[in-house]
Amino acid sequence: MSGAGRLAVWVTAVAGAAAAVGLGLVVVLADLDAAAQAATVAGGLVGLVGAVVSVLTLARSGAPTGSGGSAGSSGAAGAVGKRRVRAGRGAVAVGGNVTGSALGRGARVTGPASTPRPGAGTGSGSGAAEVDVRADREGTAVGGDVTDSAIGDDSRR
Repeated sequence: MSGAGRLAVWVTAVAGAAAAVGLGLVVVLADLDAAAQAATVAGGLVGLVGAVVSVLTLARSGAPTGSGGSAGSSGAAGAVGKRRVRAGRGAVAVGGNVTGSALGRGARVTGPASTPRPGAGTGSGSGAAEVDVRADREGTAVGGDVTDSAIGDDSRR
């Protein structure tokens, strides 16, 4: 998690704790009707803030552009340049090159790295900068060059 993400989590936790203490004090120091009114206002504000955060998150993720890519996204679907990377449940999707990696359940890469062949695995794929990568449920997809890797369940290199 990034520094901004950690800060957002802590701010949310502190604000939630402060709201809970405040509502508890209203119940104790005032009456139940005043506490109900305060809780109604607090709930409305939380709902409004949640809606704003949702809209900002959707806007930040970006809708597909005319070139077939996205402006950038985060979370379960990350972006590499204009490439959109998506993985279903239990799937593995990589937006760039893969070298010396084990992708899949039980996959293993052991021993020293293989000697690379001339001109292999150094670029970003053959013009794949705008190619979307998608692996459906339990699938594996790579959007770049794959070298010296074990790909698939129980595979070995």
